Amino acid sequence: MQLSTLELQQEITAALAENPLLELAEAEGDESSDAESILDSFEALSEPADRELVLDGSDALTAFAAEDIAPDIASSGGELDAGIVDSHNDSIDWDSGSATVTSPDSDGDSDAPTLDLSEWGSTGAGSFDDDDESFESQRATPVSLVEHLRSQLMLLKESPTVLQLVRALIESLDENGFLSVTKADIDALLTHDGTDSDLIDDDDWQTAVRALQSLDPPGVGASDLRECLLLQLAVLPNNATTRLARRVVGEALEHLGRRDYLRIRKLLDIDETELKAAHAVIRTLTPHPGAPFADVTASQMVPDVIVRRSKRRWVAELNPVAVPRLTVNSVYADMLQRQKEGRSTPLSTQLQEARWLVKNVAQRFDTILRVSSEIVERQQAFFDHGEVAMRPLVLREVADALGLHESTVSRVTTQKYLSSLRGSFELKYFFGSHVATDAGGAASSTAIRAMIKTLISEEDTIDPLTDSRIAELLGEQGIIVARRTVAKYRELQNIAPVNLRRRG
Repeated sequence: MQLSTLELQQEITAALAENPLLELAEAEGDESSDAESILDSFEALSEPADRELVLDGSDALTAFAAEDIAPDIASSGGELDAGIVDSHNDSIDWDSGSATVTSPDSDGDSDAPTLDLSEWGSTGAGSFDDDDESFESQRATPVSLVEHLRSQLMLLKESPTVLQLVRALIESLDENGFLSVTKADIDALLTHDGTDSDLIDDDDWQTAVRALQSLDPPGVGASDLRECLLLQLAVLPNNATTRLARRVVGEALEHLGRRDYLRIRKLLDIDETELKAAHAVIRTLTPHPGAPFADVTASQMVPDVIVRRSKRRWVAELNPVAVPRLTVNSVYADMLQRQKEGRSTPLSTQLQEARWLVKNVAQRFDTILRVSSEIVERQQAFFDHGEVAMRPLVLREVADALGLHESTVSRVTTQKYLSSLRGSFELKYFFGSHVATDAGGAASSTAIRAMIKTLISEEDTIDPLTDSRIAELLGEQGIIVARRTVAKYRELQNIAPVNLRRRG
């Protein structure tokens, strides 16, 4: 029960390979196509504006686009000298298709490596031949960041020693494209066999790092967020706005992460218009250059339950795609049934294991459906009107209603997902704390957070709402919320305080 659907599928695959008495039943009629049509129907429908995908974890790229980059700053692992703004003289002429990487001391040295990008994008998959292969066979496979960088090594005009270092650096990048290893780490990696005890030359190391950082995507090979953003700014047109953006990143990135725009203006002696222009440039950058090359299929979420409208109510149904059609091989089972010997054999043991697995998988999805149906029944208003209508719900209520233990409900709702017209949600999303109302009832914390978000989105930006005023407005609607509770819910949604929301 504690396994997610993807983990369960892996366990079943392993069991099918080990136990000959287990097999997957063949789909009857058009059930498989029916399952696909169920999923496709949700994709074809227009989605409400307030739809959100509620999963564990956070998307750093989305947070960055929303100006919330403080977590990236906190995890950058050290400070970078603000002088790095002037240390990157890289320039890329995207129109001509070439990139020249020049070190600060090169003074226009003609030996600086030049990347010829004119051939990029011209090596497609080739023409399609319907007589030889199907379209499916020619679908492009995802390219990893390491493979993408290796394909550019031939463009580097460096010594064999430097190229070897660049290869080692590429292998040492993390999934976001950051370089966290040091020269000593790579030196130990290259000399661990004892065949060469010479240390890496400092000049070769610096050249290799600059060569790596000259590759696509811009920002790859940076040691922290600040350097990553500066590398990306270095390839942009060298105008006044870009130069100011470099100053903001190099000298005031922490303040930008906290949205302390007033301090940035005082620190850099600039006006609001200049800061807004520089900020707009910074928001076009990416904090994780390696993210587009991540294998998203590995973390794909498969909904266990689909919520559909039936007459006037919302009902939960198991997702046919997620439910394995496990069965016991009837031929082997009949052979063992006819055996008159009472002794145990390896096949009889496997038969018991197969029946046990089939029974437990069926019971697992039956419990998931029961719990999901109870949740959907209690949250009808949510599926009608969104999170502002979320009803307060605790695990004990569902457990008592279904005659289950509270811990069982907790396991069922962990890493099990529900798909609906309002989005995909973990079942645990529908449970949460509640706040009392003046009528003696209770309001869900999720609904209150949505109301706070709505109030702030409709506020006057010249005179924004304070936390105390928001508490008063909620009180007028019968919801008793303290000012500190409003502040907590506001911070959970990454909404800035009133002084940072004020414009003008």
